[in-house]
Amino acid sequence: MSPAAGNGAGDGATNTPAAGDGNANAVGNAAARAGGSGAARMIDLRSDTVTRPTEAMRAAMAAAPVGDDCYGDDPTVLELERRTAEILGKEAAMYVPTGTMSNQLALRAHTEPGDAVLIGPGAHIWFGEGGAPSPISGVVIRPLDGERGMFGAATLRAALNLDMGTVRARMQAPVRLVCAENTHNGAGGTVWPPDVLREMLAAAREAGLATHLDGARLWHATAATGIPEAEFAAGFDTVNACFSKALGAPLGSALAGPAGLIERARRFKQLYGGGFRQAGIVAAGALYALEHHRGRLAEDHARAGTLARGLAAIPGLEVDVKGVETNIVRFRTVAVDAPEFAGRCRERGVLLNAYSRRDLRIIPHLHTTDDDVEQALETFRRAASV
Repeated sequence: MSPAAGNGAGDGATNTPAAGDGNANAVGNAAARAGGSGAARMIDLRSDTVTRPTEAMRAAMAAAPVGDDCYGDDPTVLELERRTAEILGKEAAMYVPTGTMSNQLALRAHTEPGDAVLIGPGAHIWFGEGGAPSPISGVVIRPLDGERGMFGAATLRAALNLDMGTVRARMQAPVRLVCAENTHNGAGGTVWPPDVLREMLAAAREAGLATHLDGARLWHATAATGIPEAEFAAGFDTVNACFSKALGAPLGSALAGPAGLIERARRFKQLYGGGFRQAGIVAAGALYALEHHRGRLAEDHARAGTLARGLAAIPGLEVDVKGVETNIVRFRTVAVDAPEFAGRCRERGVLLNAYSRRDLRIIPHLHTTDDDVEQALETFRRAASV
């Protein structure tokens, strides 16, 4: 797959805040100060979840009409759910506090305890959610082989249980659900090629499996390819979409799908403690982000490309520049342990995440500027020196 459009335009990105957000970067920068008013500003590249609400978003939240979401009469939540379902091409959607809850509600709604769930390599739904599928839904997770977080139709078919008769079938965990992740966090923000996705979904339908898309950063797949979110979501029974990652809302995700299945998931939402009251206040932030921040995501892709190319030029660091398709840059250290490298960067004012002795991740986001990118790269050069 070729890198996403925009990754080669990193030098052309500007420091101008997103349209309609006024002082978007100023809000994030002021809030990111470490240790009080006299401390130097930290450049925070740990995740796109570290953003703060912009002034325009805060105004929308303050003015939001509210009700009681548990009774289903919060007008702002209802509008967020309606609009999300519309964008994703689904019949209904349900607003929940987190992406983890959204994914786990999907698993519980699709399965019964003892069922097996097929997932792609390095899927967040298992590796990044505290092992939740087993204790919450009682399901067996079966990771599939693949490349860059993706797997094809042949791999899926090979993972299905063999027909060995009724008695033997009772001894196996029945495969009920297959999950895909787009974009794929662990693989560095990769986007599924539409043809591979369609073939995999066709194989799932042939096998009678339910399908779920962890589309926490699906907005980025659309920004990178121009393919509408609904087209990526087509063929999946349910979709998780996050408002607090790519879009900069303070919290929340949505699970979208058929009305009957979403209603079943609402039962489990309540069971898991996910019932809101006057949730319209935070839903207004998500709704504002949904309508105003999707259009600026190419800026994040451009800055990620600039970061990747800059990292590739630093001795002691390794990065797959062509593999940077959206807003996530994963790279490796050669001579310095990753936690030590991250510590050196922190001392110099840049925050990033280490995932092993060699692996690190950075993510530009709503509040990242071109100056931040250049300062971060200079910090990385210094930190990589033995």
